[in-house]
Amino acid sequence: MSATLITALVAGVAPATSAFATPAPATATAASRAAAEAPVVPSPDMEGVTAALNAAMANGAPGAMARFTGPEGVRSRTAGVQDRVSGAPMDIHSRFRIGSVSKTFSTVVLLQLVQEGKLELDASVNTYLPGLLPDDRITVRHLLTHRSGLADYTNAMFEHTVPGFEAVRNRVFSYQELVDLSLSEPRTTEPGVSYKYSNANFVVVGMLIEKATGRPLSDAYERRIFEPLKLRKTSYVHPDTRIKGAHVRGYLHPDEDGGALVDSTEQTVSWAQSAGAVISSPADLNTFTSALMRGRLLSPAMMDAMTTVTPTDTTNTRFYGLGLRRYDLSCGTRVYGHTGTVQGFYTYTFSTRDGSRSLSAMANTSNHGAANTALGGTLEAAFCGKKPAAAASRAAASPSAGDVTSLPAERDLPERY
Repeated sequence: MSATLITALVAGVAPATSAFATPAPATATAASRAAAEAPVVPSPDMEGVTAALNAAMANGAPGAMARFTGPEGVRSRTAGVQDRVSGAPMDIHSRFRIGSVSKTFSTVVLLQLVQEGKLELDASVNTYLPGLLPDDRITVRHLLTHRSGLADYTNAMFEHTVPGFEAVRNRVFSYQELVDLSLSEPRTTEPGVSYKYSNANFVVVGMLIEKATGRPLSDAYERRIFEPLKLRKTSYVHPDTRIKGAHVRGYLHPDEDGGALVDSTEQTVSWAQSAGAVISSPADLNTFTSALMRGRLLSPAMMDAMTTVTPTDTTNTRFYGLGLRRYDLSCGTRVYGHTGTVQGFYTYTFSTRDGSRSLSAMANTSNHGAANTALGGTLEAAFCGKKPAAAASRAAASPSAGDVTSLPAERDLPERY
């Protein structure tokens, strides 16, 4: 062999045999370069997820659970009990009330109707529901972004947590009654001026859906989301008070420190309806948020509109789009989804924008903000992975405003504890 050939073979490079030797495929080179430039996706820190669940329990939750889906498959963790009387352990397959996560389901239905030309985002609500609101400037978009200025009637309804809940536990409201409760209070802002979270906005969204479809809200959920995504454990049973099948029992903290927990599992949730009455499971919520982010439910244009966000506070880590929250985590990952509070349950369900990773977490208590904040720690652990020991120590010593889980949880309902 020539010295040139020997050198080439030792170096692991095949020598060219002619002037017409086949070059390396350009696509392979591009793929290799793209792979090298792609951000490294951290593995979920499931020990950190467990620590967050245990922290929620240390702050008053009888139990908690989380389910993560990603490129490495499904990982889940549970802690504590889902029934304080029977002692049944928390079960990752059980169903529960998801509270304001329902707002994202309602938004998807409404945006599908926009795609179909039955509604317009920037049209006045009164165009479709004549005379409902006292201000023609309030648009459909204002409802979805919590910028209508409609007062949140739940602030007065649950000023005293347990008595307020017991007063509506079995009550069935009409949409109009809930709107009237909101309109009996001063408006919080001029239309479009600023973000002010209000359940009244999504009560009106439910009215718009039923007016545009001519059918009950339950039918729209079923035909447009539950059936296409095969969400077998997701339902809207208003005004039935039961959660059918294996389910988690919810426990409401009274306002008085040390007071006995109240089993709040059975209720109509009629005070919320399209703002918060859906029942689901961790697996179904993972499927829903992933499918939404992957474009299975809405057009690219509607997804762009839904994920166009504005800040909800001064930390520059929390944002709101159309019925959708965005949290910017400490590792730079942005996740989209919603939080949920209904008596006895806290829920987080979020996904990356490409839908490749999603997390659903639940603790079976409410009216105890420290438990809610602790549960939010599942987001950092799941999407950012294990922090180096030095960084973790610094974060514990001095929480950063850029770490969304170091901040108090956002409240979807008034809380006194």
